[in-house]
Amino acid sequence: QFCINYTNEKLQQHFNQHVFKMEQGEYQKEEIDWSYVEFVDNQDVVDLIEKKPGGIIALLDEACMLPRSTPETFSEKLYQTFRDHKRFIKPKLTRSDFTLIHYAGDVRYQSDQFLDKNKDYVVAEHQDLLNASKCSFVAG
Repeated sequence: QFCINYTNEKLQQHFNQHVFKMEQGEYQKEEIDWSYVEFVDNQDVVDLIEKKPGGIIALLDEACMLPRSTPETFSEKLYQTFRDHKRFIKPKLTRSDFTLIHYAGDVRYQSDQFLDKNKDYVVAEHQDLLNASKCSFVAG
């Protein structure tokens, strides 16, 4: 769900950029008389998710490299990093959930599966197959 919502934010930002920002910028440049069209700019939530370093995805990748990371430690890092961000809400009761205010509405995420879903696991049988290769490049 997180990835789907992130994609929707990117699509909305692309739409905003091309339909509102660029078009209205062109009107100003050409001194065309028009009424400014108000729109909600969601660049801040896109940055919250994808900013490097320091966005949610970067912090998730960082947490996956640390052997002692848990959903709670990952969430705590998010809480510390984004405590003042207007699009991030820390819940009052749970220690591993968080809410993002997307352009389409608020979505609560449960971070308990974020770490597992983001880790790159190698199936043991696949590793054995690669190790058995006669090609030194493949066998490693």
